[in-house]
Amino acid sequence: MGKDSKKKMKIQSQEALQVVQAVIDDADQALKDTSRKMKDSQLGKVAATTGMLTVGGTIGSSIAGLGLGAVGATAAGSVLTLSSLLASPVVVLGGIGIGVASHIKNKKMQEAKELLYKDAIAKQNAILKALNEEKNADKERIEYLTQINILLKEAIEDLRNDLGGAPC
Repeated sequence: MGKDSKKKMKIQSQEALQVVQAVIDDADQALKDTSRKMKDSQLGKVAATTGMLTVGGTIGSSIAGLGLGAVGATAAGSVLTLSSLLASPVVVLGGIGIGVASHIKNKKMQEAKELLYKDAIAKQNAILKALNEEKNADKERIEYLTQINILLKEAIEDLRNDLGGAPC
């Protein structure tokens, strides 16, 4: 995954994936309990900031980027000493190790996104069906299901973007 494609990712961290999972979990609870409303949900905070899915990913990635930058700066500064010159093959191998670890992490993120994408689509379909079946429910319930649908739609769009736009 190149640097440019990483920047285009909407969901860049485990924390952002957890937000998506929380939306899916709440949708599941809403489907099991027809009396459940937004006041019963933890999504009130997420719903208040519907851009959180993207923002959470960006913040997580920025923190990780700062951490790697600090490690790189420290390694570059210490190269001036004799002991670090002798250890430079270790630093190079360490850099390769970081690259391999990053690739593995990216692969796991990709797999997690694929699973969440499929689950989010299934939950959104179920929520749409519930909205149709519960069209005579009270206003709070309809608003709650509608909000979950909106959050699922945003999650699906972000995941689809991150997965290259094609369905899995």
